[in-house]
Amino acid sequence: MQIASSLTLELAEQPFLLERRIELLRAIAVTGSIRKAAQSIAMSYKSAWEALDTMNHLSHTPILTKAAGGVGGGGSRLTPYGQNLLKMYDLLKEEQQCFLKRLEARADIDTATLKTIGRFAMQISARNQIQGTIECIDTGVLNSKIHVKLRSGNRVASVITNHSVKALALQCHDRVSVLFKSNRVHLHTVIEAERENYFVGTLKHFKRSAHRVEAVIDIGDEEHMVSLLSIEAAEALHVSIGSDVTVSVDASDIMIGR
Repeated sequence: MQIASSLTLELAEQPFLLERRIELLRAIAVTGSIRKAAQSIAMSYKSAWEALDTMNHLSHTPILTKAAGGVGGGGSRLTPYGQNLLKMYDLLKEEQQCFLKRLEARADIDTATLKTIGRFAMQISARNQIQGTIECIDTGVLNSKIHVKLRSGNRVASVITNHSVKALALQCHDRVSVLFKSNRVHLHTVIEAERENYFVGTLKHFKRSAHRVEAVIDIGDEEHMVSLLSIEAAEALHVSIGSDVTVSVDASDIMIGR
């Protein structure tokens, strides 16, 4: 049995992004023309215009820009906001598919029963939560090392028990979350990118409280790691916003979620 579902995002209680509209936006990004885009996805030009007009009216920021031309002529392209909408929709679609797969695993069509679901999602205190894909699993006697590739291209290794691997039903190519607390993230000024779980990045934020300093490091492709340091440790680093730094996390401090 397979469970399928479309994905619709609403604004002002009205449909905003639907799968068909996303197809249209993708086609415009490729063809640079509303008419050609509509033809490529077997949609009428009138329907395409109506869909685009609805999206632009619902959105606080224009999705599409159109150059001058005749009827149906002129070039069309997505604005940066429109391009970001496509990326966001792709990420949401991935998460939706992961959810549906988990739901499928708990549904038995032969007996028409649903196994205990429990909570599919919960708020977690770990400050760092990054999505990635399992590349491989090295299984040992008691523990396994899970190798995860992040969207930024960085790779993370996590050591968890074999029992956890089985309980989570982890396999290669699964989408997972890597989670770790900010006080387990170590900040360095010496670049050691070749070592396991060392990530080169740029210091984007440095917030000081009475006893601690919170550092936010951009490790690429809008992925960030947060490190919580003592005042003394932060001052000893002699870093400022924009500095190149390295962050590291022990494999045993990284949890895996899905």
